[in-house]
Amino acid sequence: MSYPPPGTPGSANSHAQQQMPGAGMPPQGGAVPPLGHVPYPPQSPQVGANPHVQQPPMLAAPPPGTTAQPYGQTPWPPQGPQNGATGGGSGRKVAGSLLATVGALLLIAGGALTAHAYSNAQQELPNYEYGNVMWRDEPVDAFFPANLGGRGGYNGGLYDREQAIWNRVGISPDTPCAKGLTSQTLKSAKENGCQAVLRATYVDSTANMVATVAVVVLPEGSPETGPRANIYAAYQDRRFEDGVVAPYAVPGTTAAKWKHRNGADLAPVSGEDMPYVVAAGVGSVDGYVAGDLPGQWSDTNNLDLESWQENASDLVDLFLAHMERLQRSDS
Repeated sequence: MSYPPPGTPGSANSHAQQQMPGAGMPPQGGAVPPLGHVPYPPQSPQVGANPHVQQPPMLAAPPPGTTAQPYGQTPWPPQGPQNGATGGGSGRKVAGSLLATVGALLLIAGGALTAHAYSNAQQELPNYEYGNVMWRDEPVDAFFPANLGGRGGYNGGLYDREQAIWNRVGISPDTPCAKGLTSQTLKSAKENGCQAVLRATYVDSTANMVATVAVVVLPEGSPETGPRANIYAAYQDRRFEDGVVAPYAVPGTTAAKWKHRNGADLAPVSGEDMPYVVAAGVGSVDGYVAGDLPGQWSDTNNLDLESWQENASDLVDLFLAHMERLQRSDS
């Protein structure tokens, strides 16, 4: 078999160089290697190897900037993104970040709810029904505090000793209603079921005024129409006619001779479960008796009495604030 001579019509290239027989020809039974491939040099067969197996041809180095493909594998053509498609990796990252953020917020909210529930469980709520029995269950020194009126009485200093207006000098051991109230007030209290009258005597910080505070214990009832309201209405009808509270003199103190009342006041304790009326009588330590004022002040007969009345009213207000704190266990 011979190759056609150069320039033979029908040849692919009339100027191609004629190849010499045996040069570049594939071995018998072998395949023609693709153009640009350099065949492996012939190797002697290894022990145990099949001498008739053709070694794969060595591929030429790929052009710069391209990636070599494995032998026998046809590379996929490059593909651009489809219309309307977005990168799936970016979407998954965004979705993952959102889920992580939502999870963190849920954990924080759950922790806050747990802490709030624990805080509520630790709270001590006041038992307002204690007001009905605190006159029996409260220690007497707590029921009648040693000092009253510090810093005006309502700003956390109700019991401030250094700034107190009134200081306790004694507590009466007698609790019958007949021993604690004067005639008209006693009559009204009995008609409304008076159970006991608790008293304590105080002296002001100047040691000029003396006062006895009385707590009238009554049956439970409506704050508007019950025993408290009835006693208060009866007192209003004779405000300057009755001394209200029987003075309690304390031997061995500045209140030892305390017996003349110059002013008095009475008020019901507000709210549910507080069946009490608080009253106070105020006088002078030196025994001065209020009455008509001399000279230019004599035209107003009640002016002196009214000033003493105001002192009694202030003391009643302070004790009402104290009673409310006792009910809340905040004294």
